[in-house]
Amino acid sequence: MVRVVLALGSNLGDRLGNLRAALGQLETAGVAVSAVSSAWETAPVPAGQPPFLNAALVAETDLAPEALLDLAKAVERALGRRPSRRWGPRTIDVDILFHGDGSFRSERLTIPHPLIAERSFVLAPLAEVLPGPLPVLGRSALELLEKTGTEGLRRLGRLRA
Repeated sequence: MVRVVLALGSNLGDRLGNLRAALGQLETAGVAVSAVSSAWETAPVPAGQPPFLNAALVAETDLAPEALLDLAKAVERALGRRPSRRWGPRTIDVDILFHGDGSFRSERLTIPHPLIAERSFVLAPLAEVLPGPLPVLGRSALELLEKTGTEGLRRLGRLRA
């Protein structure tokens, strides 16, 4: 089993319901979730679309990085996500932030996610579930969040019902 960290996001439909459904589907597929952040409402990037709800989770899995990516994409499809423009509105987004303590790169996937340190909407929930130094990056999510700022972030409370 390897520790993985995933980010969830939704800005269409029942955003909180979408996050919870994604969490449930991941658990049903054998991803053993050990920690789940609060849901955070965040300004959309790019602007001009509805606000997002974001969350992060820590889990253990036997899945290799690309197999976990395949599962993430299957969860997205099952919850109604369809191909659209990059960074556009979506019912659900499941991103792999970390897979173990190392890095991984293929044509389909880069771990750690290359934009973690620049995205407050990832860092705020991540700081709740992974408070120490982040794998590969060596700095905590809270330290990185201090650089990006917290403008447009609002903690809504527990993701788990």
